[in-house]
Amino acid sequence: MSRTRLSARWIVGHRDGAHVVFENGCVVIEGTRILHVGASFDGDADAHIDYGEAILSPGFIDLDALSDLDTTILGYDNGPAWKKGRVWPQSYVDAGPYEMYSPEELAFQKRFAFAQLIRNGITTALPIASLFYRAWGETVAEFDAAAAAAEDLGLRAYLGPAYRTGGQVTDETGTIRATYDEARGLQDLAEAADYAQRIDGIAGGRIRAMFAPDRIETCTESLLQRTHAIAAEMGAPVRLHSCQSPTEIRLVQEQHGTTPIDWLNRIGAIGPNWLLPHGTQATERDFTLMAEHGATLVHCPLVAARHGGLLRSFPECRDRGINIGLGTDTWPPDMILNMQLGMMTARLAKGMDAIRSEALFDAATLGGAQALGRDDLGRLTPGACADIAVIDLRGTLQTPDPIQTLMTSSAGRDVRDVWIDGRQVMADGEIPGFDAVAETARAQAQFDGLIAKYPDRTVDHPPVTEIFTPSYRRAR
Repeated sequence: MSRTRLSARWIVGHRDGAHVVFENGCVVIEGTRILHVGASFDGDADAHIDYGEAILSPGFIDLDALSDLDTTILGYDNGPAWKKGRVWPQSYVDAGPYEMYSPEELAFQKRFAFAQLIRNGITTALPIASLFYRAWGETVAEFDAAAAAAEDLGLRAYLGPAYRTGGQVTDETGTIRATYDEARGLQDLAEAADYAQRIDGIAGGRIRAMFAPDRIETCTESLLQRTHAIAAEMGAPVRLHSCQSPTEIRLVQEQHGTTPIDWLNRIGAIGPNWLLPHGTQATERDFTLMAEHGATLVHCPLVAARHGGLLRSFPECRDRGINIGLGTDTWPPDMILNMQLGMMTARLAKGMDAIRSEALFDAATLGGAQALGRDDLGRLTPGACADIAVIDLRGTLQTPDPIQTLMTSSAGRDVRDVWIDGRQVMADGEIPGFDAVAETARAQAQFDGLIAKYPDRTVDHPPVTEIFTPSYRRAR
């Protein structure tokens, strides 16, 4: 079995249950696993790469990984959401929702998105995509394509099509209500369960199954209870977006008479394998129940902050014993940026001394690993999977500590090389078989086509120029 020795100025290793830092150290890969981490290595190696001024970091774990062309960026300066095509109007529902992308476009988007994750040092991903532009849910066919893309690119991924028993519809005054088709949602769950059984463990174990009921306010009790039972039997994670918007909180209260996590508790659909983005609207009781059930809070700082939200209780959640992982959930899928913004918003909420850099780094690595029940991920230690992100520091001003440098001076674009399962999947910013310039142009063309369809699903069907108002007058 071949060995590869990687050396750099900084190594983020792992000992006695915590990350440690080696200066001028090395990591030795043997096959798909890490053989050695430390200041030196006396054994033989078949190859050696010296990265110099760089950090060898455990690959990041993205529990809410962007896997489409992100429509939330269209709402950045264009609101309210119900008026700008982010909630289906009744007229669109009456006409019959349709797929706004072709199967080929959806397959391309998964591959494109997976490559972007790798480019940002994300080595394990649980994909998330919007259902606003879908006829209803995601399909098994597109996730077969997703599995093929992940296997080809080398990404470690937990896969499963998103499904739901309900949706949101708005009237012309902005009153949003829930609408349901439970039979359709339960059939989608059955198909997702068949898919999970079929793909779990393929690609040498790099591809595993997950279950993705979409948004707590668009799921019925039966759907969530069945999901919980099937996933528990398989040992697969369940991700359910919850506690993320005032509209969600209102709909859950109207329908179930309580808060989102309390409802999950009442119906017996929550446990250690449940991953719950975003928590920005959670109550004290919601957080208490997350801790009691061992569920993971998935923090997505960038997408929340863009829309005026933040997790106001990161330090308190940690003190309660809640496991916290991170998700990107928007474009760009820059985990380093999310760590930085998570740090800033936590300090804005609780003060300078409430949190330190390592708390966010832990969430991006160890928190994700704990959420997935994987003590072989999120750390560089002998026996762990050889998932490594190499972060170049040659163009940045360094502090005396590599994690603090990461939090103050680096970005996802500084990721130079990525190794997953001992395979070098990106070298000097290049992914084999992926032309970044050509593929980005193709993605933009698809995105432009989607934007042109926005009047179909916007209240009163105004032209695109009225849905998306420009920053400044267009000069001619």
